[in-house]
Amino acid sequence: MTDFRDPFDAIKDHPFDDALSQRYLVYALSTITARSLPDLRDGLKPVHRRLLWAMRLLKMEPGGASPDVLVANPARNTTSYKKCARVVGDVIGKYHPHGDQSVYDAMVRLAQEFSLRTPLVDGQGNFGNIDGDNAAAMRYTEARLTQAAADLMAGLDEGTVDYRPTYNGEDEEPEVFPGLFPNLLANGATGIAVGMATSIPPHNVTELIDAAGLLIDDPDTDHAALMAVVKGPDFPTGGVLVDSPSIISEAYVTGRGAFRTRARWHKEEGGRGTWIAVVTEIPYQVQKSKLIEQIAGIINDRKLPILADVRDESDAEIRIVIEPRARTVDPQMLMDSLFRLTDLENRFPLNLNVLDATRTPRVLGLRPLLIEWLKHQIDVLVRRARHRLEKIAGRLELLDGYIIAYLNLDRVIEIIRTEDEPKAVMMDEFALNDRQVEAILNMRLRSLRKLEEMELRREHAELVKEKEELEKLVESPARQRTRLKRDLAALRKRYGPETDLGRRRTLVEEAAPAREIPLEAMIEKEPITVILSERGWIRAMSGHRDLAAADTLKFKEGDGPQYAFHAYTTDKLLLATSTGRIYTLASDKLPGGRGFGDPVRSLVDMDNEGAIVAFMPARAGTDLLMASSDGRGFVAATAELVAETRKGKQVVNVRAGAKLSIIRPIPAEADSVAVIGENRKLLVFALSEMPKMTRGQGVQMQRYRDGGLSDASAFRLSDGLSWTMGGESGRTRTESDMMPWKVARGAAGRMPPTGFPRDNRF
Repeated sequence: MTDFRDPFDAIKDHPFDDALSQRYLVYALSTITARSLPDLRDGLKPVHRRLLWAMRLLKMEPGGASPDVLVANPARNTTSYKKCARVVGDVIGKYHPHGDQSVYDAMVRLAQEFSLRTPLVDGQGNFGNIDGDNAAAMRYTEARLTQAAADLMAGLDEGTVDYRPTYNGEDEEPEVFPGLFPNLLANGATGIAVGMATSIPPHNVTELIDAAGLLIDDPDTDHAALMAVVKGPDFPTGGVLVDSPSIISEAYVTGRGAFRTRARWHKEEGGRGTWIAVVTEIPYQVQKSKLIEQIAGIINDRKLPILADVRDESDAEIRIVIEPRARTVDPQMLMDSLFRLTDLENRFPLNLNVLDATRTPRVLGLRPLLIEWLKHQIDVLVRRARHRLEKIAGRLELLDGYIIAYLNLDRVIEIIRTEDEPKAVMMDEFALNDRQVEAILNMRLRSLRKLEEMELRREHAELVKEKEELEKLVESPARQRTRLKRDLAALRKRYGPETDLGRRRTLVEEAAPAREIPLEAMIEKEPITVILSERGWIRAMSGHRDLAAADTLKFKEGDGPQYAFHAYTTDKLLLATSTGRIYTLASDKLPGGRGFGDPVRSLVDMDNEGAIVAFMPARAGTDLLMASSDGRGFVAATAELVAETRKGKQVVNVRAGAKLSIIRPIPAEADSVAVIGENRKLLVFALSEMPKMTRGQGVQMQRYRDGGLSDASAFRLSDGLSWTMGGESGRTRTESDMMPWKVARGAAGRMPPTGFPRDNRF
């Protein structure tokens, strides 16, 4: 009878937040343990392990034999490359049901010499380059395993690790690789899981083996002794590690930190004192093409005036040519600036977050990481020995049967020829078991010669001796450590510092952080004379010219000089308008003295409403007196007025109907302020009554019934107030006693001394 139950009857009420958290937890754990974090025992994520396993089953080893045979005879090299598409197909079909492109990308990275310190895949074809170009499609590229991959998988057929069913239960795959190659630290790993991440830089294999040897000799070896051997990361792209030893050591103690790496460069001399800087190694995981674009962008944006050009002359080796603006440029200053502004210096993070033997994520320091790896290798060593003991026991069992057969050869032949059931008779007569009798019955006639008997006895004796040695090895931790150290020494010969693969590539050389070099230091300091005309045309004459001769210069018809002063090419110039906005101009970027110059409004984004009221060089450490036409003002530091953009800075917030009218430098010895209004009333008050501000309206300096401010100036009271007399004499008069005019700020003031200029200007 058909069951017509409503499917909605199977719905269960469950709090949504609990259901969501449980499912998200399952997803998070899956991402952490089966995708993003490497296993500390072999340093591989599941996709990489499955790739190498599939390649092994396809017999893509570098010598055409199993990894165990390769260890004994690495010179064999008869295997042809196979298409990467074939490998990817096997991986996603049997072991890793994910996207083919993601699997191929993982395979490509295993073959890139600039990504892995010791590549695990030997690629043939286009596998990408350091410029960031992608690899060719998998149907075009071919690959096979490298010797390092063979070393990493050595022992898979010797019972050293457990196997688990694949996702569909049709095949098996190893849970971890047993080989001695220290892949986790040798090649590093990066990955982002849910709630955690890992970032492990590559290291030098020789240094890792030496550090492991110290821990084998003395498990209590301290961190300092290990750091004397492990100098730091050894990136495949070389470069220079510039952190101090203490910073490097601290990162390896906690398992967290960052390493500052720089490009390696040298200076090449040219003719007539010229030179270029040549970069031959760049930091790890920096794309060369993007680095060139960065430097070119700095040149185009004129952020580094001492840099003239950059060229990429790379072929198989990196060669980036950096050309200075002039031969007088300091090479170290140029490179320090580039280190600060570009990826010629970057930081690679260290986060030793790995899965331990129980598949639990942990952040480990260098010492506990090596200790856990050595425990795994000891376990592999013991499991290999026990597996071999089982094989020896089985072989000795057969050899015992063979020897009994040779001792009773005539009787054995007679039983076989005359008995209907020779197997049972032989088991009863010679006390043999079923397996031994089966082996005797399956012997070939040619093996009945006497020489074979001698060979069996020799093999029996050798196996007995090997069995005794293995039993001692299994029972003795000391022998296990000795054997492990001997195996590591053999591995060290293959990756030793004298080999191309094993030599250290990253130089460890402490250096200070890249200096923040002021722009003035990058510009050659030369004297100039700056001239701004009445109609706003600006130019810079070379040298300090006679300012009185500015009138003799050429100007457009109806135009003439308004401001003229001496400066240097390293100076910043302040240009103030009546709206209260102050703009900054770079002296080295002013148009030359030939012709009439350029409109100043083309150099800054100046509005058309305000008139120019002041133009002067910005002198470091000085203050300026700012005053509006309504008599309000304040003191501002010159350094606070310098703007970084063309739009300038709004410094004085002028009130409706008023305008910025006075900007005057304050002498260092000044202690008083003199203010005179359009009503010809003079007022003197203490400079300390003026607030120091970066922006605002300021305070009321003088009170007016009619009109507004005419002029203001800071001076030292004890020196008196001076002004220039009218006429052609050019004489200066000084009123030494200003006490009759000295009152509190904000007063109306009184008439100035006799002889004060009629234009009410100091």
